[in-house]
Amino acid sequence: MLFSLIVVLTLFACLAIWRRWRWLAGTFAVLAALLLVLAGSGVLPRLLLQQLQAPYAQRPAPAWAPQNAIVLLTGGSIHVPHDDVEPGISAYGRIAEVAVLYHACHQAAVGCKLLVSGGDPEHRGTALAVSYARVLRGLGVPDEDLILESRSNNTWQNAQFSRPLLAKLDAPKVWLVSSAWHLRRSVLYFDHFGIAATPVRADYLHAELDPWPSAQNIVLTDVALHEYLGVLRYHVYNAMGWNAPAMKAVR
Repeated sequence: MLFSLIVVLTLFACLAIWRRWRWLAGTFAVLAALLLVLAGSGVLPRLLLQQLQAPYAQRPAPAWAPQNAIVLLTGGSIHVPHDDVEPGISAYGRIAEVAVLYHACHQAAVGCKLLVSGGDPEHRGTALAVSYARVLRGLGVPDEDLILESRSNNTWQNAQFSRPLLAKLDAPKVWLVSSAWHLRRSVLYFDHFGIAATPVRADYLHAELDPWPSAQNIVLTDVALHEYLGVLRYHVYNAMGWNAPAMKAVR
């Protein structure tokens, strides 16, 4: 996404040069260079990630209800040659966090179900929910407490397709586990479908300041921009009436 913006600005600069609008060409060129420097140096991703993650930095103290539902939002998978499809490297923070939360719930002697939400958006032949559940079983989560939602291909569908499953559970407390940078958009979407969930962060991203543009900082900028674009798109679609109607609370 960042490189797309830089390419567009560069193309505008070239067009302005062709039309002999030198001042406009210089403006577009400076904006493209400034965007690259701010992103690569870590200044821009630090600012963007701070706004996204700060509200979720501190994990909430467990306040268990008699019945609880923990929702795990999946985040990609990888096909290992001569083996099988398994969660991608960035997913294990979420898996570890949800396993810890589940076992804490179990130790509190209250009811707890774990809903894993994720289809097969990358067309690997195995739903994300299935490959993540395989790891969770190895971490001690029994089959009877696992619910797999394997149709969703994005965060919006995670919320949409989780709603009927959560309604069947009739759990007064819903915990939503994802990466800190992903929670703002996730909570927004789940609220839209009437799911008042308590957000719990897993991994937390940090951009390092570097005088020389860093590829890692550019990737982090892309991650953050994707989240802001998702929030903006939600509000635009709502204003245009393109979103599914907002739903009442599950309970």
